[in-house]
Amino acid sequence: MMLSIIPLTCDLLEPLMLNPGEAHRHEHEELWIITHGQPFHSIDFNEEQLSSPVIVYIAHGKVHSLRPDHETRGWLIRYSSDFIPQSNFNFYSGFMDKVYYPLSHDYCSTTLNSLCEIMLRETTESSPDFDVLRHLLSAILTKLAKDSHAEYLREPATANTRLITFNNFLKILEQNFHRAEGVDFYAEKLNMTARNLNLITHACFGKSATEIIETRKLIEARKLLLNSEKTVSEIGFELGYNEKSYFSRVFKKRTGLTPTEFREKAFAVIS
Repeated sequence: MMLSIIPLTCDLLEPLMLNPGEAHRHEHEELWIITHGQPFHSIDFNEEQLSSPVIVYIAHGKVHSLRPDHETRGWLIRYSSDFIPQSNFNFYSGFMDKVYYPLSHDYCSTTLNSLCEIMLRETTESSPDFDVLRHLLSAILTKLAKDSHAEYLREPATANTRLITFNNFLKILEQNFHRAEGVDFYAEKLNMTARNLNLITHACFGKSATEIIETRKLIEARKLLLNSEKTVSEIGFELGYNEKSYFSRVFKKRTGLTPTEFREKAFAVIS
């Protein structure tokens, strides 16, 4: 599967309302564009009620489920991970427990809806043009990524510089998150103070640098718990936690489950 798009209609969602689907994993990426309703969405066993309009991005390998209400409507776009390999959504998902972006009603009812309808028509052609579909999906992702940062970047004159520094921080973090390093290490790499780095991460992501570092480690921990046979101690040590008990406490504080409970629960729903 390269790409598919499905309108979230009453006929499609009614079976889910009567019999909510179990949490599951898949090997593709998904965009749930919720234009109406207040469904419940669970990702890695943390459930939250959504307020429409909103878009939910689900990276491949995540454990998730959706419980729609009677008003839920929108679109579901599924695509393979190599269809748009450089997506900011995919990159940022490595540093966020959940990827929800609020949408404006005007954008939903006009531009976004039109783009989705064009994509739907193209996918139903006998020979879909996947270059066209790639451009349409890229337009949606680019618009959403831009708007998501606009929520935090209030000062146009400095926004671009802050965003460049922030992205450089994430790239350095991606290379070093296995190490037991804190904010000072990354600030030094960027030739700035830890205070200034925190100001930038708050401006771009609404989170401290420490929170982003910890989130990256725990996202990797969940991935290893699901996709490897390493013990909890081995995973914790690999991610810079020298004590299993400390790693378990941090993991439970953020997820509500110990690493062992998370692994057992995940295998129970995906086996």
